[in-house]
Amino acid sequence: MELIAVAIFVGALAVVALEWTHRTKVALVGAGLMVLIGVLDQEHAIEAVDWSTLGLLVGMMVIVTLTERTGVFTYMALRVAQLSRGSPLRLVFLLAFVTGVLSAFLDNLTTILLIVPITLLLADLLRVSPIPLVLIEVLASNVGGTATLIGDPPNIMIGTRIRELSFLDFIVNLAPVAFVTLFVVTGVLYLLFRRGLEIEPERQAEVMKLDPGRDMRQSPYVKRTLAVLLGTVVFFFLHSTFHVEPAVVALTGATVMLLIASDDVERALEGVEWSTIFFFLGLFVMVGGLEHRGVVADVATWLADVTGDSSVAQGLAVLWGSAAGSAMVDNIPFTAAMIPVVQELQAGEEFDDGLWWSLALGACFGGNATAIAAAANVAATGVLDRAGSPISFLRFAAVGIPVTVLSLLIATAYLVLFQL
Repeated sequence: MELIAVAIFVGALAVVALEWTHRTKVALVGAGLMVLIGVLDQEHAIEAVDWSTLGLLVGMMVIVTLTERTGVFTYMALRVAQLSRGSPLRLVFLLAFVTGVLSAFLDNLTTILLIVPITLLLADLLRVSPIPLVLIEVLASNVGGTATLIGDPPNIMIGTRIRELSFLDFIVNLAPVAFVTLFVVTGVLYLLFRRGLEIEPERQAEVMKLDPGRDMRQSPYVKRTLAVLLGTVVFFFLHSTFHVEPAVVALTGATVMLLIASDDVERALEGVEWSTIFFFLGLFVMVGGLEHRGVVADVATWLADVTGDSSVAQGLAVLWGSAAGSAMVDNIPFTAAMIPVVQELQAGEEFDDGLWWSLALGACFGGNATAIAAAANVAATGVLDRAGSPISFLRFAAVGIPVTVLSLLIATAYLVLFQL
């Protein structure tokens, strides 16, 4: 059964990586096979699902959907273009900073789905290619999303599974290195793309005439929505103090926003990406099969033997291994497989958060390597393709891999000096 569990999981990852069919179908088929073949029974399959992660995702999706309709995100993007005043340097750093901050508190996939369509509009107005701007935003979203528990799916999975790690712990331990990395990466990307981002003065003048706040003034729920959004973020900081799970905070915020800032519940719930939710569900069951059959314990034992029980060696192996695995597959399933491995490495020992920060940094930064390494990348390339500005897998990798290596070098120095 151990070999069957591995075969199902590896086969599913291969199909996801090759994009032969939608990843949600693959995950559900893999989960079904695990149960039908007898790798694990129905009770263990249900226990394997991390309902806290699913609750957090659903709650944040509802909150972001309702906030988007107030025009706040459109306002921010247009103000960025106006503040740049025709300077490619200002435009690149402002877009990267806004994308990074939004990704930290909304999640990087949602941020990309919101900001890329607006960027296409800006690129058209400024008469520049949208591809460099979108690439900068995607890479900034994956780096910025590393900063918080809710910023990137790998962090959500780690934060909801490991009770010892609070929302504040993620910010204190990951935000500094994330934003240093964001600054360095953005500078490198500016040097790479600066020649293709020259803006003619008359084009900038057209952007300056636009009214960023028009949509906001037309929305009756702006103040209420922003108040609930701010309150939800504040409670994320305080959730460990009140002994409340992040999923409860997100679902409570979503419920309050539905009550006071939405006339149509059905329309609000359309913003929930149910395909993503069911992908996670199938993924959790497949990983549960690996754990149930002892595969996870075997991998942890092998890793401990190879690294000689050195915390530094283990941390760096998890960092670079997670980045490599995420680049080849997708950082979500790879993180799901690695969480129980790291738990097994720490079994019987005093809790040490260093390995968890290694996993988070490796999975999130590794998400920049290729077009399939993170959900945000897939979404962005899809939007570009539909807009008539496709970007190939190789062109993405030509930018993403060097950025990933640079990010991992910064993360390595940070972990060795402060965490391991």
